Amino acid sequence: SKFKTICFFCGNSTGKNKSYQDAAINLGKELVLKNIDLVYGGGSIGLMGLISQTLFNGGKNIIGVIPKALVGREITGITVGEIKPVIDMHQRKVEMGSYADSFIALPGGYGTLEEFFEVISWAQLGIHNKSIGLLNVDGYYNSLLSFINKVLEEVFINLDSRQIIICSSNAKKLIKKLE
Repeated sequence: SKFKTICFFCGNSTGKNKSYQDAAINLGKELVLKNIDLVYGGGSIGLMGLISQTLFNGGKNIIGVIPKALVGREITGITVGEIKPVIDMHQRKVEMGSYADSFIALPGGYGTLEEFFEVISWAQLGIHNKSIGLLNVDGYYNSLLSFINKVLEEVFINLDSRQIIICSSNAKKLIKKLE
């Protein structure tokens, strides 16, 4: 792979749809097959926990970056890989971005969207030129993609900015597109 390390954003829940869990595990397996390491939000629960455990089981290097305030809420049980506590969410994103060659968002909530849009903004501003993917499991992000197309239509972003987001519903195809 052209990537050494991928950063992912996703929920600290597994969601109500088992396909989200399957997609997280499949993404983890695909990263192992492509010999790609992981940097992520550091939690051991939800989709975060599933992906990190899959990569850990596959022998990959894992760096979890977590704000000290979230340690008790997002780390339960045994952690995998190296856990790097940081001061706050901003430092978490900067730290994760410094390790990552690419970014992928899976289903998640406000935190996932906030992290995802920040790296998109950084790309739009030329702060980095790393690829950014959206794993659109079972159409989870269809409404968001429609909204982004509306933003483009209303000329609040240009076509180059719209094309920052690389989307697929399949982990293997998404990584190939990102490469």
